Amino acid sequence: MVVLKSAEEIAVMREAGRVVALTLAAVAEAARPGVRLVDLDELATEMIAKHGATSSFLGYHPAWAPTPYPGVLCLSVNDAIVHGIPDGRVLREGDLLSIDCGASVDGYHGDAAITIGIGDLDADATRLLDATTAALAAGIEAARPGARLGDVSHAIESTARAGGYGLPPGLGGHGIGRAMHEDPHLSNTGRPGRGMRLREGLALAIEPMLTEGGRDRGRTLHDGWTVATTDGRRAAHAEHTIAITADGPVVLTLP
Repeated sequence: MVVLKSAEEIAVMREAGRVVALTLAAVAEAARPGVRLVDLDELATEMIAKHGATSSFLGYHPAWAPTPYPGVLCLSVNDAIVHGIPDGRVLREGDLLSIDCGASVDGYHGDAAITIGIGDLDADATRLLDATTAALAAGIEAARPGARLGDVSHAIESTARAGGYGLPPGLGGHGIGRAMHEDPHLSNTGRPGRGMRLREGLALAIEPMLTEGGRDRGRTLHDGWTVATTDGRRAAHAEHTIAITADGPVVLTLP
């Protein structure tokens, strides 16, 4: 767990976050019916290199994964909750696409995700996206010095449950800094007043993942990476990297 101790460290993480934000914006603009996921991954590769950064995802190999991750983006469509691998799949009108990106600058990482609609969306999809964005905002607002990790988890969970959405267990946010994934794990469910006390300088990636229907289960697909809903219903994912400061949370993954 890295605690940022200087304005210079925060500035470097902000630069990594800026590269992530610019990449997400470019990919979102290019994502339309008829586009292949692998083409979006190639675009992200070019964007990250153009800004002098390196991918945090490409080649990442945690102990639970059967193989290193093969892309620079996680692209999860419809019922895929997270960790979808960019392949030859072609986007279609009405799809939901989660775009998750990580980049590193001078050894510090930024990590963020958005979920967008491909073409026109139905009303249920729009509500899911709105609720996911609101859950992220609630989690960020709760991340203040002196608060507990459970306060952030509870803020996310309360917002999601109010809309009737599920929160798959085991998935959530994390510390971030010199490594993309650091302690602590940040659950998307929890009780207020519990867990580690938050302190100034701590950097967190906050990332609610909501599923339609209120169910809290997910399954890992045969590729060993993609986590999908068990009932085929849709999911959405939103994420920002933040730094906890004396004045409250500061979002580092903005352009």
